[in-house]
Amino acid sequence: MNGFFNSLGNFIVSASNFVCGYPLFILLMGGGLFLLVYSGFVPFRYYLRGIKQLTVKNDNVPGQISSFQALATEISATIGLGSIAGVAIALSIGGPGAIFWMWVSASVGMATKFFEGSLSILYKGRDNRGEVQGGIMYIITEGLGKKWKPLAVFFSVAGLFGTICVMQANQLTETVVTMFITPNGIENTILVRFLIGLGIVAMVSLVIIGGIKRIAKVSTRIAPFMVIVYFSIVMYIIVTHISFLDDVFMSIIRGAFDFRAGLGGMAAVALTGARRAALINEAGIGTSTLMHGASKNDKPIKEGLIAMLGPSLDSGFICTLTALAILLSGVNIHTGNVEGLTIALNAFKAAIPGYGNYFLFIIVIVFAFSTMFSYSYYGEKCTRFLFGADKAKYFKIYFLATIVVFSIVPLRAAVSFIDLAFAFMALPTMFTVLRLSPKVKALMKSYFAA
Repeated sequence: MNGFFNSLGNFIVSASNFVCGYPLFILLMGGGLFLLVYSGFVPFRYYLRGIKQLTVKNDNVPGQISSFQALATEISATIGLGSIAGVAIALSIGGPGAIFWMWVSASVGMATKFFEGSLSILYKGRDNRGEVQGGIMYIITEGLGKKWKPLAVFFSVAGLFGTICVMQANQLTETVVTMFITPNGIENTILVRFLIGLGIVAMVSLVIIGGIKRIAKVSTRIAPFMVIVYFSIVMYIIVTHISFLDDVFMSIIRGAFDFRAGLGGMAAVALTGARRAALINEAGIGTSTLMHGASKNDKPIKEGLIAMLGPSLDSGFICTLTALAILLSGVNIHTGNVEGLTIALNAFKAAIPGYGNYFLFIIVIVFAFSTMFSYSYYGEKCTRFLFGADKAKYFKIYFLATIVVFSIVPLRAAVSFIDLAFAFMALPTMFTVLRLSPKVKALMKSYFAA
């Protein structure tokens, strides 16, 4: 029996490595690049206009939350462990040059998010209670037609698995064990990890049981706070290591266009950075449509301008802060099998002796919890579409139970399974966005002409 499960685990890992490699990269980056050009480079031309739209309210429009709350809650999901551990992994694999290509990926992702946000308002549907709902599944059924409903079901089923917080639950537990359990001579047993998992569940349940309005309310407060705190900590590292800042930026540029390893080596660096950023900002995965589809807004292009701000903040600004902190610390980023989070903790400890790793620990806690709050809503939306609004409460039970489970079990096959689910969510999302992009293009002409 163990041999069967080992074989199954190896198969899942191999399948994930293949699907989430070049195929997913080409789909997200290639599709995003097309949308960037097709939009006339909207993210670059109208970025400030997108910021201005955050202050405009539409309280009389059907929806559950404001556009600002939608963006804040979405960012709370994407500014997670990936913005720290993911960046460290990108640096360890691709070197400093990978960060440049993360910037490129963020720019492409902004275009994808613009179209996702616009379509989430243009095509809304209603659940079995008659409540207005948004998301890629409704974009499919309302925009492409009812005959495409199997594609919407495919996305929703993948979403039930893709929204499980495997990495967050496990890494939170692992961080607590590493920093507090093991140093105090307590054995890292299943019971200890189970109890930590229960503690995480207790804190998460206080927020998600209140539904989208409570999630949005908490996220609206958390997102700006955690960005400001993280920015302040990294600025301290930059100021205290200012003499090395020029060298760090030069290493990023040189690494991005280093031909010494040949075109193949440079391509590997580019793919590493771009792929990591794409998975961090989730552009093209469809999750942003679930959140922006709940906003009180009846102007698709306006929502698109707000949605496109996300990648510039998560895989742009926050990832840059993490990269600068790690590179300025001087720690060895090429450490073989060391986990990305461990590299980041070591970097902050070296940059701020005695306290840096504890500061980062607090940030990791906040980032991980914020992701869990938003992901619970994403999964609930998929459940509503598949089984009806009255069954949404069962997803919350399922979601909380998986936190405990993944606080205990090994992650290798489990994480690969979640990565596959993300890839399966991207397939219908990018197909739909590309297919309906002319509808957004037509609306852009009248909106920007006004």
